Amino acid sequence: MQKLGRYLLEDRLGAGSFATVWRAYDPEFDTDVAVKVLADNWASNADVRERFLAEARLLRKISSPRVVRVHDVGVQDDRPYFVMDYVRGGTLAERIGHCRPAEALRLAAEAAYAVQVLHDTGVVHRDVKPSNLLLDAGRTPPAVLVADLGSAKRLADASGVTVTTGTPAYMAPEQAFRTGGFDGRADVYALGVVTFELLTGERPFGAGGRLDLTRKRASTSSPPAIPREPGVPDGIDALLRAALSVDPEHRPRTARAFADALLSGEGREGVPAGSSRPTRLVVWLSAVALYLVTAILTWLVR
Repeated sequence: MQKLGRYLLEDRLGAGSFATVWRAYDPEFDTDVAVKVLADNWASNADVRERFLAEARLLRKISSPRVVRVHDVGVQDDRPYFVMDYVRGGTLAERIGHCRPAEALRLAAEAAYAVQVLHDTGVVHRDVKPSNLLLDAGRTPPAVLVADLGSAKRLADASGVTVTTGTPAYMAPEQAFRTGGFDGRADVYALGVVTFELLTGERPFGAGGRLDLTRKRASTSSPPAIPREPGVPDGIDALLRAALSVDPEHRPRTARAFADALLSGEGREGVPAGSSRPTRLVVWLSAVALYLVTAILTWLVR
C-alpha cells in the first residue's frame, strides 16, 4: 500500500490534469482522510506548484462547515500534497438523475449557500460543478460542501484575469471569453447549470467544447424550459432562465439570493427586478459578440 507521510493511500477518489485525490487512512487519529497529490509531471513547474499550495492555504483560511477543511500539508519525493476532510456521501454528480425535484432544489440551494461562504471571504470559485460539490451523508439532512479551489480567484483580482480556467459546460460567458471582469455572478451562472442538471438529468446547453457552447448560446437567449413536474414550483423556470442569462446583470445578485429563491417555493423572488427575460437589444448584442468570438477562435485554430 502506497504511503504519503503517515497517510496510507487506499482508494483513488478522482483525478484531474494537475492532481489526484485519494481516500487515505490516518493511523495517528484512526480516521479516514482525503489526500490531494500534485501530479508527477507538474511537480517541477513552479507556477503550478505554487497554485497547488495556494489552494491548500486558501482552504485552510476559510473556516466553515460548508467548505472542506485542510488539516496538513507535506512533500514526498518532491511532490507536494495536502490532507483534507474525507466527506462520506460522494458528490452531486452521483445524484444527477437520481433525486426527486424537492431534493434536487434542496441540494442546489445547499450548494449555493456553500458558494456564498467563498464570496463572503472575497473569493470566486470559477469551477463550480457537480463533481466539486461534496455530499456529507453524516449530517441530517445531508449537507453540501464546496471543494477544489484550484481555479479560485480573489474577487479583488478578477478584473485582471487573462487566463481562462474552469469547465466549459458550467462557465459563464464573461468567464469563458474574458469579455471584461467577472464577479460572484459567474458562480451563480454555474449554480444555475448545476440546478438545471439536478432537476432534468441534462445540462441546459449540452456538454460540448467551448466553440460548440458559443454557437448554442449565440442562437438561443435562454435554456430549455424545466419540465412541469410535480414538486417544481412555477417560478423555478424563470429563476433558472435569469441565472443562465448571458448578461450578469439579469442574474440573481448573489448565490445566497439564488439559494433563498430555490427554497422559497416561488423562484421568482431571486430574479432581479425587470430582468425576467433579456431585452431584444441585449440578446442581439450578445449573439453578435459571441458570433464574433466564435469566428475569431475558429480562425485561430485552423
